[in-house]
Amino acid sequence: MYGNVTVTRLKMEGRFVKATIVESVMGVFGFSEDNTLAEKVLFPKDPTQTAQKLRDVEEGKVIEEVAKLVECLRAKGVESFVFENQKMAQKVAEKYGVDVSVELASEAGRLFRENLANFAVESGYVDKAELLRVHLHNVSIELAKLKVKKTVEKRDMLVAQAVQSVDDLDKSLNLFMGRLREWFGLHYPELDRQLEKHETYARLVVNLGTKENFTAQNLENQGLPTNRAQSISKVAAASMGADISGEDLTKIQDLAKHVLALYDLRNGLEKYVDTVMEEVAPNTRAVGGSLLGARLLALSGGLVNLAKLPASTMQVLGAEKALFRSLKTKARPPKHGIIFQHPAIHDAKRWQRGKIARALAGKLSIAARVDAFNGEYVGDKLTADLEKRIEEIHERYPQPPPVSAPKPKKFESKKRFGKKPPRRKNRGSKR
Repeated sequence: MYGNVTVTRLKMEGRFVKATIVESVMGVFGFSEDNTLAEKVLFPKDPTQTAQKLRDVEEGKVIEEVAKLVECLRAKGVESFVFENQKMAQKVAEKYGVDVSVELASEAGRLFRENLANFAVESGYVDKAELLRVHLHNVSIELAKLKVKKTVEKRDMLVAQAVQSVDDLDKSLNLFMGRLREWFGLHYPELDRQLEKHETYARLVVNLGTKENFTAQNLENQGLPTNRAQSISKVAAASMGADISGEDLTKIQDLAKHVLALYDLRNGLEKYVDTVMEEVAPNTRAVGGSLLGARLLALSGGLVNLAKLPASTMQVLGAEKALFRSLKTKARPPKHGIIFQHPAIHDAKRWQRGKIARALAGKLSIAARVDAFNGEYVGDKLTADLEKRIEEIHERYPQPPPVSAPKPKKFESKKRFGKKPPRRKNRGSKR
């Protein structure tokens, strides 16, 4: 229909009722039923603006040029439109109330792309075909920048960084609390075994100070139960720790105050992770929890990457070293990775953990895919199915499996090194 060298714009004779909309780097073009160019709206020649418009078209937004082209074609009597972009077709149908259809590779679009340079010259967008290639190069670079920027702006990567900060704070808090317990233990060594929670230990050091202040009434005022407060006060009265000066106690309390500040920071980050996970991946949060879901996002590199992983990979995510070691040494592969942090797994019996991890990984895989590609909330249903499966595992496997006897090793003959001994001739009697 179009020549290989030149493309002439064919004017529309009469009226037609169906038009095909084709988007390109030059603008938006409308073709009639016989695939002749009927109308066009060109983009600005600035590569940055063109890249932004192409990005909006890819996301299905009705940009100004598309709206103008649709209005012009409707004024000419067009009643039905064919789009190559499904999202764009839906938006145009909702906005203008016209009949639309979708053809992912329309005939008009194929002819247009085969003669793109000729259309560019004939439409007056460029003077020479070489200029179009330069423009295409510049627009491609700007479009790649926008896609990279869009990827970085996704909040799933923000929550991944936040949960990694929580993990780093946990490591630092354990380190500082170990030092604080040893330091204050010189004055009150018995307190180390009586209080397991680090935050409570640091708060008592800051608020009470010396062991003489660890009375039952003061401990109850700090929120400790009555029985625990009385036990600690009795031990404090008979403590064998050394006396401590006010200057030394002040430095210890300064360290304890900074530890409490880190705990406040950690609590704030944990609430932030929970809020963002509810927005970014509500189904994953419902099935695995906000912190575990965020750690899975961090390990996989984002929500889309997590959704692309099979359930078997998600099950051992975070246990890569053990997995590759098992492949190398022929040992048993790991049954679970970071999902071991889920209460259903680490609270279960040892022989039930592998089956529960497999069930949890399957539900997490479904939840991640729904969050990434669908957006509907099915977290309650997935959680209910998971709990039902866990109950079945507990009922079917209450006892550990019987230990099988080790297989006897096959006899292996020792290898002989060097030359083989000469074969002895048969010295039997001759016939």
